[in-house]
Amino acid sequence: MGADMDRIAALEGVSPQFVETLYAKYSKDPSSVDQGWAEYFEELEAGVAKSGPSWARSDWPLRPDDDLTTGLDGSDMFIEGDAPAKSAGAAVSQADVRAATIDSIRALMMVRTFRVRGHLMANLDPLGLEERPVNPELKPETYGFSSGDMDRKIFMDGVLGLETASIREIIDILKRTYCANIGVEFMHINDPEEKAWIQRQIEGRDKEIQFTDRGKIAILNKLIESVQFERFLGRKYTGTKRFGLDGGEAMVPALEAVMKTGGQYGLDEIVIGMPHRGRLNVLANVMQKPYRAIFNEFHGGSFKPDDVQGSGDVKYHLGTSADREFDGNKVHLSLNANPSHLEAVNPVVIGKTRAKQEQKKDTQRNTTLSLLLHGDAAFAGQGIVAECFGMSGLRGYNTGGTVHFIVNNQIGFTTSPQFARSSPYPSDVAKMVQAPIFHVNGDDPEAVTYAAKIATEFRQTFRRDVVIDMICYRRFGHNESDEPAFTQPLMYAAIKNHPSVVKIYADRLISEGVLSAEKFEQMENEFISYLEDEFESAREYRVNKADWFEGKWEGLGLADADHEKRRAETGVAEIMLREVGEIITTVPEKFNIHRTLKRVLENKHQMFENGAGFDWATAEALAFGTLLREGYGVRLSGQDCGRGTFSQRHAVFVDQKTEDRYVPLQSVNQDAQFTVLDSHLSEFGVLGFEYGYSMAEPNSLTLWEAQFGDFANGAQIIIDQFICSAEAKWLRMSGLVLLLPHGYEGQGPEHSSARLERYLQLSAEDNWQVVNCTTPANYFHVLRRQMHRSFRKPLVIMTPKSLLRHKRCVSNLADFGPGSQFHRVLWDSAETEGEDSIKLKSDDKIKRVVLCSGKVYYDLLDERDRREQDDTYLLRVEQLYPFPERAIKTELQRFKNAQAVVWCQEEPRNMGAWSSIHEPLEGVLVDLEMKCARPAYAGRIASASTATGLASRHAAEQEELVNQALTI
Repeated sequence: MGADMDRIAALEGVSPQFVETLYAKYSKDPSSVDQGWAEYFEELEAGVAKSGPSWARSDWPLRPDDDLTTGLDGSDMFIEGDAPAKSAGAAVSQADVRAATIDSIRALMMVRTFRVRGHLMANLDPLGLEERPVNPELKPETYGFSSGDMDRKIFMDGVLGLETASIREIIDILKRTYCANIGVEFMHINDPEEKAWIQRQIEGRDKEIQFTDRGKIAILNKLIESVQFERFLGRKYTGTKRFGLDGGEAMVPALEAVMKTGGQYGLDEIVIGMPHRGRLNVLANVMQKPYRAIFNEFHGGSFKPDDVQGSGDVKYHLGTSADREFDGNKVHLSLNANPSHLEAVNPVVIGKTRAKQEQKKDTQRNTTLSLLLHGDAAFAGQGIVAECFGMSGLRGYNTGGTVHFIVNNQIGFTTSPQFARSSPYPSDVAKMVQAPIFHVNGDDPEAVTYAAKIATEFRQTFRRDVVIDMICYRRFGHNESDEPAFTQPLMYAAIKNHPSVVKIYADRLISEGVLSAEKFEQMENEFISYLEDEFESAREYRVNKADWFEGKWEGLGLADADHEKRRAETGVAEIMLREVGEIITTVPEKFNIHRTLKRVLENKHQMFENGAGFDWATAEALAFGTLLREGYGVRLSGQDCGRGTFSQRHAVFVDQKTEDRYVPLQSVNQDAQFTVLDSHLSEFGVLGFEYGYSMAEPNSLTLWEAQFGDFANGAQIIIDQFICSAEAKWLRMSGLVLLLPHGYEGQGPEHSSARLERYLQLSAEDNWQVVNCTTPANYFHVLRRQMHRSFRKPLVIMTPKSLLRHKRCVSNLADFGPGSQFHRVLWDSAETEGEDSIKLKSDDKIKRVVLCSGKVYYDLLDERDRREQDDTYLLRVEQLYPFPERAIKTELQRFKNAQAVVWCQEEPRNMGAWSSIHEPLEGVLVDLEMKCARPAYAGRIASASTATGLASRHAAEQEELVNQALTI
């Protein structure tokens, strides 16, 4: 590596003319050039002289017009009288060495240019639709070599694995390596070791793509399976959408190569994410899902047992898992289910991979790999791709690199590449993390398989992302009922006459004598016969069991339909609370704590001394700490999570002189992991990552926090397609927690609403929980409840801003203690706070009941008490979904004489909880035969914007809605 990198690295970013001119100056006066260049030229000359190549012999082939006194730019090359003799038999002089050194410099410059630009001339398009003119920089004459020079020997000093070689051989190796059916982009990588590794793998006399006859037959077998499977589906289910792999079938043996190579390098698990195109083929021929199971789904059968509820999904969105064995190495495969929203699964797969690595304590990221398959248009067009690359090297998100496989169909739906991206290749976005990129012709399955092998070896060696860009085509348009010639007539005219990859490869092997035409026909017929047998068996096929409570999920199950039976024991012994409290309020010796944080910790210490006044952040820390003490993991990520957006959390202490970090909760239990991360500025990617993490790790409280609640807008795809619906569609559970700051404090539209209404609109079939707590203790219990039940459901929490330090939004130590729990409905503070609130009339004399949720409760409480309106009861609905019908009935039946039941909210009428809660609330009132049969609304009028940005208008609106609630 040393000589190669020394030689080539010195030439990066400079032109041949510049180097030759510089060498001419050096030849006249070594001190006239920079010391680095002088040393470079001196070493190169020494190598040339020592090698004794053919130029040093008397038959050195001088050209008739050689003038070794000038360089390409006409500058003087040698000192006067130093030019070599131009007759055969002349003695070798210093000029001879310099002339040969010039040849070496020129050859090295040419090598470098092929490494950078060679892919531009590679034979990548199987359809031949794109003309690739010869790049002038890749012509030998650019470097001063004419056709008559082809047999001249050049000193290479190990570059291309050569000591000396003819110009012809150098060019042949360069074209074979960089301009054949694989085009490699790697010179954008900064790390010289990584570049040198790639060069060693692909450059040299003996680095042709070579497979044994057995290996070639194995590739052919996978091609037969993938091609004939698609054709079989096309015959049996004509016109049915399947989003087939037709045209990209070489992906199947390539994926096998990833698994086989990965197993050799220590992989025992691969987590796969992919779009719908080609998924059925991957399910059948890579994941080895029984063909009869897939055919049964085409017949209308379900992927799940009949006794398992759920809406299900189309067959080309489903996932599965399998165990494969290659060369004695077992590799577990899991293919994530994925909606039609292309690339949305990427962060989910990466997060799931990270969780599995942590479960195995695999800090080297060597045993579990994320493998992502992409379409070309989606890879270039979807921003989530860049977000995932942005995470790839970050603390807390790094998975040791992902293998990306682009099935480059050269089209996106009906959009041609020139209108679908602004870059030459769809893979160019990967250059942001300096990932090597292997472009490869999809009609050369050996090249595709070889590229997959090298890519996997690179990932396992350097733990970094790598991309395979397989250029192929889409034989039947966007789907099998499409007519692609409407928009791409020339492309589809070419495709119509283009042979399949299995025909091309079989003909190649027949010509090589690897097998006969009869043997190939026999192989195809045997597989087709096998498919026919599976087809007949499909009608009787039944799924035996669902797979959602296996592995880490063993012991967990479905939620009880009776919500009252789903309570969890979340109270904690006082001694544990105090032990955790001691840890979170203690600063290490000689740690230079910020003076404001020091006061915060002193205040927290006082809370434990008095057993009262516990605020929101302290309750959260106690929830985390007690779960850690019990052996559960806790993972919190999002923007500014360590400090907290509102400087409330302080989960991380930063030394004011050294910037050393101290995380108190990491000291609670050495056997349980606490992770708090300030994520990069991404919502879609990071929330998807955390969702994937929670899918693989049910024994960790996994939380994502939006800096402000509305930031979740940027992650809505993950919320819609995965979090709220995955259990119904794919039988996949998650206990993920979303922390969404919410509340109207006059901070404008974007910093007021977390869009509560969206989560309630998505609520159905007991799919998750939506809460808006009003006390630190209830927040504490709802977090702990996530881990202390026998099932997992996502939890959406509208968290406060102004309540973080509100004097009345506090809890007592006893509220966290034994016997305490989460309350779906909370009572009026007048019943519990005594002297801090007015004394209410007896239940039978209460005339008004105001139900509300979250921060507005305290606005109502202050105003109600100020007015001394003792016939008004404030009832807090802490859990909005699942709707706590029984608890609300229990409380409301106390107030049979109430003349008004009001729902009060801060949000506009068309937002917030009103649209979701008024019908079930009305049902409760009717069942109880209350005097008022329908709830009244108190809140802002309907609005296009979530909130006003004018402080005065906000104050007026807030005053009005509170007044409405107390008087309407």
